[in-house]
Amino acid sequence: MKQGTTILTLDNGYHLWTNTQGTGDIHLLALHGGPGGTHEYWEDTAKQLKAQGLDVTVHTYDQLGSFYSDQPDYSDKAIADKYLTYDYFLDEVEEVRTKLGIDQFYLIGQSWGGALVQMYALKYGEHLKGAIISSMTDNIDEYVVNINKVREDALSAEAVAYMKECEAKNDYDNDRYQGYVDILNEGYVDRKQPAAISHLASTMATDVYGVFQGDNEFVVTGKLKEWDVRDQIKNITVPTLVTFGEHETMPIATAKRMAEQIPHARLATTPNGGHHHMIDNAPVYYDHLATFMRDVEANNFND
Repeated sequence: MKQGTTILTLDNGYHLWTNTQGTGDIHLLALHGGPGGTHEYWEDTAKQLKAQGLDVTVHTYDQLGSFYSDQPDYSDKAIADKYLTYDYFLDEVEEVRTKLGIDQFYLIGQSWGGALVQMYALKYGEHLKGAIISSMTDNIDEYVVNINKVREDALSAEAVAYMKECEAKNDYDNDRYQGYVDILNEGYVDRKQPAAISHLASTMATDVYGVFQGDNEFVVTGKLKEWDVRDQIKNITVPTLVTFGEHETMPIATAKRMAEQIPHARLATTPNGGHHHMIDNAPVYYDHLATFMRDVEANNFND
């Protein structure tokens, strides 16, 4: 299979940036978060798995609207209404799979990507060997409860009150508010400081992120407010790894419940890992991932 970067032309005419690393017969397709993030925290996944003794062909891509792929004019309401939907991004995963020519593969997704993994396993599960839900709940309500607790634990009562006041007024664009967001990000999102991945300009597609999430990870004002598949995860039939950081924005209690309710699932947590625990504590994260894949390959996965 071709290595390196390939630009896929979608049936809708837009183009996606994709990259393939590794030469093994096992295939892993990695979905980034955001939405509106990039593939970049997956860029060494093949190398990390090789260090764990697994030769895996890893495919990454930037979703439509994200930094390396085409960025539609979302100021056009018709375009935004068509492409800024759960259904679009879910079916985009399936189109990428078919255009890459892979089947019976593993699908991993972090955060928003983990939501796509859950939806894909429910709709297209016949194509999967295994699913990896990395740092994503099956509903947004429990996440909101947790992020409120996180900032109450991390910040002073005065700081929390100020943040809530700004949010009530939709006033996010001030240095004091964003300063508190930075503190929370350093504690619970990107704990490995300085950041392993950095750019001179922001790579976040804010016009996508804002529609689904909002201003930052600690407030949800967009379409993700409706995210809830609690009544559906029991229908995920493929072997599933639920993996959360032990010091992140997503609640571990929800991860434990998900691993119990998905019929063939296990939970693995990463010590000192934030929301991006594949970077914060890569050796442990990839040991969990390699162990899961090795067990599934050997038909030795214990639910």
